[in-house]
Amino acid sequence: QTQGADCISVPMRHVFLFIGAAPNTEWLRACNVETDAKGFVLTGYEAHRSCTERADFTLETSVPGVFAIGDVRSGSTKRVAAAVGEGAAVVAQIHRYLADLQPVALAVRM
Repeated sequence: QTQGADCISVPMRHVFLFIGAAPNTEWLRACNVETDAKGFVLTGYEAHRSCTERADFTLETSVPGVFAIGDVRSGSTKRVAAAVGEGAAVVAQIHRYLADLQPVALAVRM
């Protein structure tokens, strides 16, 4: 009810309240992972504005090879089903990232 408005009752079985969330991402700053003003992790275009070759990695953060999904991601739909879908989608992106890596020779001391 608002001031001056009529009060009505509506029968219902459930009420869902979405209050919001505060991401726990401060520790990522030491790893150079960029966040938005609220602390949510930037991914995809937002994280790679100057690098068009990374455009296909929509769930990759500003650090190549580091991916973010779910509620912690800036602009994500804060729902379980969306996070599950992103979890399935990120697997293909990780596989592609790993496949594109160049082999590195390691020196082994015997």
